Amino acid sequence: MLVLFDILLKLIQVYSTVLIIYLLMSWFPNARETTIGRFLSRICEPYLEPFRRIIPPFGMIDFSPIVALLVLQFAGNGLGQLFSWLAF
Repeated sequence: MLVLFDILLKLIQVYSTVLIIYLLMSWFPNARETTIGRFLSRICEPYLEPFRRIIPPFGMIDFSPIVALLVLQFAGNGLGQLFSWLAF
């Protein structure tokens, strides 16, 4: 059981890193049109899309990815707390 929690924590960390890389790609012209950009889009957009529907952009700034990352981090922290509680 503890191995499952450890794997889930690692997956959340990896997905957070992938999400940050995908978001940073928007700063570079045509980066999302590359093979890697399209691959990351298929992985990240399904998670980001519900946040984009709920949180509208303010002018040219889209805050929904920040909220999506925070939710992911809160989930990881909650899982980590549960993991540490079950480990003892």
